[in-house]
Amino acid sequence: MNHRLKLSASLVALLLLSSVGWACTNFLVTRGASADGSTLISYSADSHYLYGELYFWPAAKYPKGTLYKVYEWDTGRYLGEIPQAESTYSVVGNMNEHQLAIGETTYGGREELVDTTGRIDYGSLIYLTLQRARTAREAIKVMTDLVRDYGYASSGESFSIADGNEVWILELIGKGTELKQDKKTKGMVNARKGAVWVARMIPDGYICAHANHARIMDFPKADGKTSITDKQMAKLFDKNVTTVYSHDVISFARSMKYFTGKDDEFSFSDVYAPLDFGGARFCEVRVWSFFNAMNGDMSKYLDYAKGQNLTNRMPLWIKPAQKVTVRQLMDAMRDHLEGTELDMTRDPGAGPHGLPYRWRPLTWEYKDKHYVNERATATQQTGFVFVAQGRNWLPDPIGGIFWFGVDDAASTVFTPMYCGIQRVPRAFEQGNGSLLEYSPTSAFWLFNKVANYSYLRYNLMHADVRKEQTRLEESFIAAVPNVSAEAERLYKQDPEQARSYLTDYSLRSAEETMASWEKLYEFLLVKYIDGNVKQEENGVFKSNEYTKTIPAKVANPEYPDWWKEKVVNATGDKLLEPAAAK
Repeated sequence: MNHRLKLSASLVALLLLSSVGWACTNFLVTRGASADGSTLISYSADSHYLYGELYFWPAAKYPKGTLYKVYEWDTGRYLGEIPQAESTYSVVGNMNEHQLAIGETTYGGREELVDTTGRIDYGSLIYLTLQRARTAREAIKVMTDLVRDYGYASSGESFSIADGNEVWILELIGKGTELKQDKKTKGMVNARKGAVWVARMIPDGYICAHANHARIMDFPKADGKTSITDKQMAKLFDKNVTTVYSHDVISFARSMKYFTGKDDEFSFSDVYAPLDFGGARFCEVRVWSFFNAMNGDMSKYLDYAKGQNLTNRMPLWIKPAQKVTVRQLMDAMRDHLEGTELDMTRDPGAGPHGLPYRWRPLTWEYKDKHYVNERATATQQTGFVFVAQGRNWLPDPIGGIFWFGVDDAASTVFTPMYCGIQRVPRAFEQGNGSLLEYSPTSAFWLFNKVANYSYLRYNLMHADVRKEQTRLEESFIAAVPNVSAEAERLYKQDPEQARSYLTDYSLRSAEETMASWEKLYEFLLVKYIDGNVKQEENGVFKSNEYTKTIPAKVANPEYPDWWKEKVVNATGDKLLEPAAAK
């Protein structure tokens, strides 16, 4: 056990040091697995350094020869220039006007495979692709072409890629740096520029997930019909093709002495991201918990999720027991391993108020023994979270709904941003505050106020947060049919009129969320100030029988018995009343 914990120390360090990618979670749902025939992917951008805001790029045209300056998403570091596309699509967050959506989780993999000369990092790869591709298959081609042509500056990455019809997982890693002199320019170039990768379409009726560990193991090898390599990229748009991979994904592994077996034995995950204790306990456990919630037949993999049996690997995808709703996927992003033996609300680390969060680090030491804090899907350090919904039966600007929230997924509100909108709400707008600058009009800061206050007495206060969260989200979901119908009616007359209508609606939805959360913060402050709990009914506080300005008798909830026992065991007779001591 200690050996495994030490093996995972490098993983833990990377989880802590990376700004975004090392802590994210993605869930993927195909049309046949969703309740209404939508495609769904979810994503939490978990980070100690990421500010929650809604990115927006309007569609644009550029003169031939225009150059695009690439800055690393995590750090803002300048990476270089690449040719700009002559025409780009509008993008709202991680979804474009054609219902294409992309999420990610970083698995890292072999450290020596980072290209130090690369001009494309994983974040830029997402947002450049959203501006340049219309479908999931186009996105795979754009993404792999970009890293082939300009080099890949990040570590290993898993991507969720969905349009209104299909859902794919793409796993990719660079090939390292080997500098050689270019014969023509005489400058130094990377002879290993590019990446090795595998992409697989999730079968209809199935769900998938990834959470900071590579999950594609074996895969069908190229037959020119259902599986191809990048040497046959023109066939990618044949709907029969469900697997595509770089032609050198196996041969490169052989050249690096990572793999010596037969081609049929090759596992992308095992070769490029060798599994250790941390990969299972901090990463794969989130996949396990999602699968378990959606199917319930995952107990046989619990030893794997706990890091106790690393050979008992889970499948890449499973069938859910029932069709998955948008609401269920939102709630899946709020998971703290509740209802399992790893439930973060029920161990001593939760304290007397059942707080499902652990302040870092993920591992800790006591008397020369190593221990862990669980890492669930929902975490306190989150920039933003989304559920991207694609509906192929509607025009693209209407069919795509980008359900967007900021901060902790467990206490956020997924607010509908239609993918065809022309601008984004001020509360979510880039530049409205930062991690170093408070803004009273920023959703990120407002949600942080509510969340951080509720952490003080989580078992009591989060119930109030959850109540308002549920009310808002259910009202937004209930409005979707009417809003979409009206937008479709307008679209038939004038597509831009429909976009304007959806823009106004999305902005109003954000305003409603902000107004509701401001009231919620005031309510929580009044109700729980100083450890007291005031009586209230339907959000109205009760006063005493003499005046309206003094509350009725307040409650003072006691600590649970198990906590009292720990205090007594730790203090002995120090806190014992003298009379009781006689």
